[in-house]
Amino acid sequence: MSLIRWEPFGDITSIRQAMDQLFDDSFLRPQAAWVTPEMPTIDMYETDDSLVVKATLPGVKPEDVDISVTGDTLTVKGESKADQEVKRENYIRKERRHGSFSRAIALPLPVQVDKAQALYENGVLTLTLPKAEEIKPKSIKVHAVTEGKVK
Repeated sequence: MSLIRWEPFGDITSIRQAMDQLFDDSFLRPQAAWVTPEMPTIDMYETDDSLVVKATLPGVKPEDVDISVTGDTLTVKGESKADQEVKRENYIRKERRHGSFSRAIALPLPVQVDKAQALYENGVLTLTLPKAEEIKPKSIKVHAVTEGKVK
C-alpha cells in the first residue's frame, strides 16, 4: 500500500483553473458564445483592396435580406419563410428553423459603403466592401538625384 501525500491547496487550484477558463470563454472570446442557431454564420477576410464578408443564409430569398452599415457595424437581417404545403399535423419531424434573424458584427476597418457589392448564390451571401481610400497603402516613388538633377 502506498501513501499519497495530501495537498490542501490542490482542489483550490483546479477550481481556479476552471474559473479562469469560464472567464476566458465568456469575456475574452464572446463571439462564439453569443452566436445562436437563429443567427447566420459569418466568415470575414481581407484582401488588398476590400473586406469580404460571407454569410450562410440557407432557404432565404435575396429579396428577404437587408444589409446595412452604420459606423463600423455591419448588420445582416432577413427572414426565411416556412413551407405552406404540409399541414402541421402531418409532420413527423420538424427541425428547420423559419422566421426572422439579425446579425451585427463590427468591421475592423473603414469601408466605402457606396461602392459595396452583394452577391447571393446557393444560400451564401458574399459582401465585398472596398476599403476606404485613407487606409489603402500608398507607394511613393523614389527618384534618383545625379549631378544635381532629379531623374
